[in-house]
This record gives sequence, C-alpha cells and structure tokens, in this order.
Amino acid sequence: MKRLVKQKLHLFFLNLLLSFVCLLALIPILYSFILSISSGRGALITGFSGILHGFTLENYREILVEEPFLKWLVNSVVLSIGTMIIAMGTSVSASYAFSRFQFAGKKSAMQLLLLLNAFPQILSMLAIFRLFRLMNLLDSHIGLIFIYAGSMCIFGIWNMKGYFDSIPIEIEEASKIDGASNLQLILRIILPLARPAIIVTAVMILIFVWNEYLFATTFMLKEESYTLAGGLYQLQANDYSRSWPLFSAAAMLVSVPILIIFFIIQKYMVSGLTAGGVKG
Repeated sequence: MKRLVKQKLHLFFLNLLLSFVCLLALIPILYSFILSISSGRGALITGFSGILHGFTLENYREILVEEPFLKWLVNSVVLSIGTMIIAMGTSVSASYAFSRFQFAGKKSAMQLLLLLNAFPQILSMLAIFRLFRLMNLLDSHIGLIFIYAGSMCIFGIWNMKGYFDSIPIEIEEASKIDGASNLQLILRIILPLARPAIIVTAVMILIFVWNEYLFATTFMLKEESYTLAGGLYQLQANDYSRSWPLFSAAAMLVSVPILIIFFIIQKYMVSGLTAGGVKG
C-alpha cells in the first residue's frame, strides 16, 4: 500500500513538472497569437502589455487578401505531397528489401546511405545550383521535389526498415503456405501491419518539406514561386520594422495545417516512432 501511494505521488509530481514545461513552451506561441490579433506595430520596442490593446483580425485579412499567401500555400502543398509520394514509394519498397532479402553489400549500402544523410545540405548547394541551371530546373517545383525526395527517402528507409524487422517472418511464411502471391503478401499483409510506421514517416517527410527554407529560397527565384517558409522570410525582410503582427498572423496560419495533421495521426505517433527501433 505504501509503495502504491509512493508511485502515485511520483507520477503526480512528474505530471506536474511536465505540465509546467509544456506551459513554458507555449508562452512564445501565445505571444505570437496575441501579437497576430493586435493592432500595435511596436512589438520590438514595447513590452508584453504594449500589444494587449486594440484586438483586430485585420492582420489575417491582409495576409490572405493583400499578400500572395494562398499562392505560397499551394506551392507548399504541391511540394509536400509530391515529395511524400516519391519518397514513400521508394523508401517503402527499399526498406522492405533491406529488411527481408540477403544480398552482397547490404550492410555497406545501408551505411553509405546513412553517411550521405549525415552531410549538411549546404555542402551540395553550389553543385545542385549549377546542375539545375544547366537542366533549366531553376525556379521549378519539379527540381525541388527531386532534391527533397532524394534526401528524405534515406530517412524513410532507415525509419521503416526497423519496423519491417519487427514483423515476424512467420506471418509471411504462413501466408505463402495459404497460397498468397508476393503482391498479395505485400498489399494485404505487410503494408497493413506497417501502417503506423508508414503514416508517421510520411507525415514527418511532409513536415520537413513544409518547413524547409534553405533550398526553397535558393532555387525559387520569383516571389510567386516561394513556399510558405520562403514567403514568411520575404514578408519579414520587406517589412522588418513595421509588420511583426502581420508576420505573426502568417506564422499562425502556416502552423494550422500541420497541427490538424498531427491531431489526426497522433494515435500512430508512439507506435510508429518506437517500433522502428526494435531491431536495427
């Protein structure tokens, strides 16, 4: 009984501590939201109380109507979905092959992929820029999709290989005995079992592309071609001293789609992220 009380007290104080940390993490978000509905313009020179007057939705109207925000949104959606489809189509099949098949150079190939993913993106910027200029892919969403898919499929392979390793091989053997073909085995057995890992990996790829800034601002040369991340930078760079409420409104709008997706797939998050680490 004493031990049970001690455990409950431990969990209570642990939850209290975690709640306090979460509240601290929410303070910048709360500040940004209040600033986004404020009519004040002196966010950098006044205190917190200085933005608590004159609540308005004018900043949201202005960012949606007077700025090319919706165009940036469409660009980000196209890049995110295109990258997710290509990267997942490649990484699901490749990770299953690495998990189930034995072939020469398997371990070396996995290590090489990990090594390639370890280098900073900026090291390849000049080479990719010159290559894109020769291939007329500058200011092209197709070129960015190829870059994003090439880098994120490595993450997808490593993340899902561990999940495929955790699926017992006996399930596949039993399906083969029952007469299932290789295609039926993949579509009806393996993919449904790996659904948490596939969903989480796909969403993490989508979030990466949604927030990516370096390539988007380097290879997109026109304002109407920017993604949301590049558009936010353009907004801040042009109106640095007078439009922080407008910038905050845009930042809040950018966060909404990701929050919606996260709440939809949150039940898959724990199983999809942890099961991949059962086996390496």
